Amino acid sequence: MDIGYWLPLFFAGAMGLALLIYVVLDGYDLGIGLLLPFADEEEKDVMVAAIGPFWDANETWIVLGVGILLIAFPQAHGLVLTSLYLPVTLMLMGLILRGVSFDFRVKAGDKHKGKWNSLFAVGSLVASVSQGWMLGAFVTGLTGDATNIMFAILIALALPALYIMLGASWLLIKTEGALFNKAVRWGRRAVLPMGGFLLLISVATPLVSEAIADKWFTLPNAIGLMPIPIATALAYAGLIWVFNSRKILDNGYGWLAFLSLIVMCVLASLGLAYSLFPDIVLGRLSIWESASATESLLFTFWGTVITLPMILGYTFFIYRVFRGKATDLSYE
Repeated sequence: MDIGYWLPLFFAGAMGLALLIYVVLDGYDLGIGLLLPFADEEEKDVMVAAIGPFWDANETWIVLGVGILLIAFPQAHGLVLTSLYLPVTLMLMGLILRGVSFDFRVKAGDKHKGKWNSLFAVGSLVASVSQGWMLGAFVTGLTGDATNIMFAILIALALPALYIMLGASWLLIKTEGALFNKAVRWGRRAVLPMGGFLLLISVATPLVSEAIADKWFTLPNAIGLMPIPIATALAYAGLIWVFNSRKILDNGYGWLAFLSLIVMCVLASLGLAYSLFPDIVLGRLSIWESASATESLLFTFWGTVITLPMILGYTFFIYRVFRGKATDLSYE
């Protein structure tokens, strides 16, 4: 077995897994932040409490993903961060602002609490749009031309819509009463725009990248890949069905909406991985060209196989401990 071949693949898979988990878990955090301005004051406390035990741990996954990129693929790390310096900076500023607002709003008096709530929403919006911009630019190979910019703008608009749906779906799991009903209305309003963005992205992606178009629309690849868009469409139909069925919602099966979104995110990640492979930066660097020396990867491998299960275990643990409906957040 050629360990120099398989180790870069392992780290590419681990990085992809970390970023997928981040999108799902911190996605609902950011989505709730985006929805915060549309709730009343008491509901805002419950919404923040719904993410309170989890949000900080959820961000661990992006740290892990970027850490793997730095250590295992230093050339790609340098190229990506150099090309995306501005959106990365804005994302970090948004995440910092959100974190500060999260804590300060709890201790602030009634006079200042509204300001921190607004800053919490602003930080969530800045982080979401920045992440969408980075994803759009990355998918098109960081070329920086007009096509790249237009596609990045499209993803920058689409990703907050996905996050809003994740946030509304999470509230179906964690809330009840009037706030639960509001989450249903928010989801019903956001699901069609999100679907529209997904359709636009599906059409635009092969148009902006000839390499991706060749992979998806040549035979026999096109036939073999059909299960991905079909399964995505079915998951999206299931999402609409859940949000529009009072019987499902009233019987406590609102979690099916969140499950549908997870399925859609997993399928999108598989499609993206197939589109990029064997490159880590499309058309510019392959996984093996950008990988560190085999000796360095082997040393890092043992740290990863210890760290990754620990983070997964801790994640399962906190979600189990803090399961159930959310109540008002308090540090007293």
